Amino acid sequence: MKNRQIALAVATLLAAAGSAHAVEIKYVLWDSNQRPAYQNCANEFQKANKDITIKITQQGWDEYWTGISTGFISGTAPDVFTNHLAKYPEFAKNNQLVDLTPLIQRDKVDIGIYSAGLYDIWGRGGKQFGLPKDWDTIGMIVNMDLAKKAGVSAADLQNMTWNPKDGGSFEQVVKKLTTDAAGNSAATAKFDKTKVAVYGYQNPGSGGMMGQTEWSHFAVSNGFKFQDKPWDAKFYYDDPKLAETMGWLAGLPGKGLSATAEDVSKLGSDAMFIAGKAAIVPQGSWMITHFASNAKFPYAWVPLPKGPIGQRATMFNGLADSIWVGSKNKEEAWKWVKFLGSAACQDIVASAGVVFPAVKGMPEKAIAAQKAKGVDSSAFLEMTKGKTFLAPIADNGSQVNDIMDNAMQAILRGKGDAATILKDAGAKANVAVKQ
Repeated sequence: MKNRQIALAVATLLAAAGSAHAVEIKYVLWDSNQRPAYQNCANEFQKANKDITIKITQQGWDEYWTGISTGFISGTAPDVFTNHLAKYPEFAKNNQLVDLTPLIQRDKVDIGIYSAGLYDIWGRGGKQFGLPKDWDTIGMIVNMDLAKKAGVSAADLQNMTWNPKDGGSFEQVVKKLTTDAAGNSAATAKFDKTKVAVYGYQNPGSGGMMGQTEWSHFAVSNGFKFQDKPWDAKFYYDDPKLAETMGWLAGLPGKGLSATAEDVSKLGSDAMFIAGKAAIVPQGSWMITHFASNAKFPYAWVPLPKGPIGQRATMFNGLADSIWVGSKNKEEAWKWVKFLGSAACQDIVASAGVVFPAVKGMPEKAIAAQKAKGVDSSAFLEMTKGKTFLAPIADNGSQVNDIMDNAMQAILRGKGDAATILKDAGAKANVAVKQ
């Protein structure tokens, strides 16, 4: 009896010791569509790391960033979180992110597995603030019922061209897809632009300093560039090429081809598309699953139109996973981040088909997974064959973003000449970035 009691006591102590050493790593992301795939990654990770538990939380975009910032101040931030290029410069500047460089070197992590540019953009001054998790490009989603009715073919959509003078063949397609309450298209003399039933194209909004889905693809395909290289303290927002682009976009509502900036801010371009009120909208590859779940009519993803430079252009953006400097379990957090950035986890994510993973070869697997669900997302991969550019990145990005968002809002709402507004905003942005 005594031996049995001793054995039970030892077992209890060992269990207590085991639980005392169990570590919970808190991980947050903002995309609900991706959560199941990353939970599968967590399940696999925990099989190999039984002393670590991964607790995944998902929050909407605005709440997500408010929670991260508040957590930094209160000391309750998650150990690991999905980071964004628009946010990380400020976090790095305020010393809120762990430099992964020593850990990467110690564990001999192969950084050559990632698609070009995705690793480097998350480093500065010899420090690395994240391991790449995925990438995205921009395409256009088209209501194919409306296209068929308007006599717009798949070939027409695949081969569109654009320019800021007359909109090119892209604007001609948009006119055919725009109809008034009587069913007249904007390509006919009978069209009544005061009674539009379906807009041929809908710009999502102002886009701030990046214009990722809103205007960057048009502007860069017109010859614009944001900066000479990442982290440069000079932007070119005063470039006439950008002013031309924004002037053209701002003129579409006046022709009846798009809803006004005021209306789209209330309705949302994605909701307009799903409701059949907009025939074409630009969106990122991260929205593939959203439209697959919500669009109840035939649609197609097509590449962006070629611009005056003779190429299509798209922002090539990549997310990464970062570790909060205040984490009390940095070694375990690193194990999780290392797994998130590995081919093993990204293969799981690719199989889910919700995003294009950062590891080379995985995007093709994601496209195959999406095709098996009836969605052809190859347009996004096609966009990588044109001119790709990184998101603008610099110090004090939040101030720059506010300046440029106000400027773009003013242009799209007809508050002034695009060139004049952008010259003033560009000067302010270049002061803000150096503060």
